[in-house]
Amino acid sequence: MLRKELNIFTFRDLLEHFPLRHIDKTQVNLINEINPETEFIQVAGTLVDSTIIGEKRGKRLVARIRDKSGILELTWFQGITWVQKSLLPGKDYLIYGRCGFFNGRPQMTHPEMELLASVKSAGKNFLEPIYPSTEKLKARSLNGRQLGTLTSVLLPQVAERDIPENLPAPLLQQLKMPSRYRAYCDIHFPKSPQDYQAAVRRLKFEELFIAQIRLALIKLQRHRYSRGVVFEKVGDIFTHFYNHVLPFQLTGAQKRVLKEIRQDTARGKQMNRLVQGDVGSGKTIVALLTMLLAADNGYQSCLMAPTEILSQQHYQGLTALLKDLPVTMRLLTGSTKAAERRKVLAGLADGSIQMVVGTHAVIEESVQFQNLGLAIVDEQHRFGVAQRAKLWQKATIPPHVLVMTATPIPRTLAMTAYGDLDYSVMDELPPGRQPITTVHRNEMQRAGVMDFIRTEIAKGRQAYIIYPLIEESEKLSYEDLMQGYEQVKSFFPEPKYYISMVHGRQPPEQKEANMQRFVTGDTHIMVSTTVIEVGVNVPNASVMVIESTEKFGLSQLHQLRGRVGRGSEKSFCILLTGERVSKDARERIKIMCATNDGFKIAEKDLELRGPGDIEGTRQSGMLNFKLASLINDKAILESAKKYAQLLLEQDPDMTSADNLPLKSHLLAKEGKTSWSKIS
Repeated sequence: MLRKELNIFTFRDLLEHFPLRHIDKTQVNLINEINPETEFIQVAGTLVDSTIIGEKRGKRLVARIRDKSGILELTWFQGITWVQKSLLPGKDYLIYGRCGFFNGRPQMTHPEMELLASVKSAGKNFLEPIYPSTEKLKARSLNGRQLGTLTSVLLPQVAERDIPENLPAPLLQQLKMPSRYRAYCDIHFPKSPQDYQAAVRRLKFEELFIAQIRLALIKLQRHRYSRGVVFEKVGDIFTHFYNHVLPFQLTGAQKRVLKEIRQDTARGKQMNRLVQGDVGSGKTIVALLTMLLAADNGYQSCLMAPTEILSQQHYQGLTALLKDLPVTMRLLTGSTKAAERRKVLAGLADGSIQMVVGTHAVIEESVQFQNLGLAIVDEQHRFGVAQRAKLWQKATIPPHVLVMTATPIPRTLAMTAYGDLDYSVMDELPPGRQPITTVHRNEMQRAGVMDFIRTEIAKGRQAYIIYPLIEESEKLSYEDLMQGYEQVKSFFPEPKYYISMVHGRQPPEQKEANMQRFVTGDTHIMVSTTVIEVGVNVPNASVMVIESTEKFGLSQLHQLRGRVGRGSEKSFCILLTGERVSKDARERIKIMCATNDGFKIAEKDLELRGPGDIEGTRQSGMLNFKLASLINDKAILESAKKYAQLLLEQDPDMTSADNLPLKSHLLAKEGKTSWSKIS
């Protein structure tokens, strides 16, 4: 049962099933002391009765506990049959849990309960651990408290040698941290709150420190052993483009990132750099300048984008800039015609094509380069890790890798997730851009939203109206879009207004034609799904309306908003929802209305969604730390990173006696492919 419910297979697993919190068993409150501010509380009382009420999904178990001051209602929604069988009316119970109020009366949902007599006979600890459990285990008398009994039996049988130290002794002394064995004892059964806090801090530090050491070793190994092609010079093509073709002044951030790339590519080691910049910060021009640097040194480059539309946009935008330069760029996507495809493959193989822009089609086995020196991945979060890895196999010496994302990554996540990469932040927007005003409106205010779009169109502007993405299997969302399109047409009738519609089911030619009509200003409104999330650049568009906002994630909302505000005119983003919005969606909408700062939005996104399993290929859900949190433990993470770097500067191979236990621990943990090496 423990295996199935909590993944506890061994004694070690049980020891590492850490308590959620501790309660002082000597502290028993009266029921009438519960107020709306009360979060967790412990009370004692007699079980009056228990009843199962409601039907199907609304079915629940309700029990009542009475003490001398009043009655408390207890409620269960899961495992109710099992729970009811274990309850004994007329007996005295000690009850602990989270409080709430329902119809003005205090209520406790899924409380921890045990017979008062058994608590008294067992004696009282100052702080008693409460462990995560499940309803099935609770029904088998293995609730959070009983799991503590199991741990209390096991722990005295564990000696210090059974929990060997991983961290170097000088580091523990310097940071005044308890030993690993002491920390395990104190996290379960502390003698004081201070002992508990010290144990938690020590174990969190260990998790983050070891993660930082592992990432730093990968980076060290890459810098030490990885060969890279050398871009020796800044040549004529780059110089001519920079001085005579570049249509605007680069921002300070763009210049800084270019300098970092120039240094990386000149030293004979493979570049592996992440460039993160907010929407509109000018990453594409940095990518082009890096491709020109490669061309000047006789190397080919490829730019891989996640969608056909984005690939085509990159291609059109870049070829327009390159038209007078002696370099050849081609487009390669899934819809490239066979004859053109053969020409592109031949040109890449014989080196007559220096640059290729495309979707994942560029990593297919049939695509062979003569001398690929640079691989750029745009919107890296949209590609699988294994897909990106295929780029490495396209050259004898692995090409330099530049990864770009317009979804800013919180510093804490970047330190842990991309600790093995060099990363640059482009935190400056081109001059003249105005902040976008974002507001939330509901269905009842739709007519007002449409009136506002009319006033903007009257000023000569354009607008986007975006619906959730159509999946091939989702007939419903296709109908939603078509219905939405008809509704928009009723507000904006032809011939006064013209509307483009773009979605994933359209043939590429139709999609492109509709998109082009909007880009050239022939249509006033684009009704679309999220296919336009990245890359579409229409400076004249000043309004972005997002339908069913509650169905979108934060980073997606931020990307969509970034489609407006690309010119010098004031722009607006309107988040439209139904009347009923979940708490999480409301939180997302609130942060969108409060800030345009992509990094703040990314912090909130990290908090709401979790950062993903960075060591593996999973890219959503929580990192596999048992205790540490990238959101709440930023200070510990900073400290862990600092001391990990210091240790490896002083002893890069970890051969000193103090560092050998740490090295042994890391070697014992090896054995699976570390995907974090791949940008």
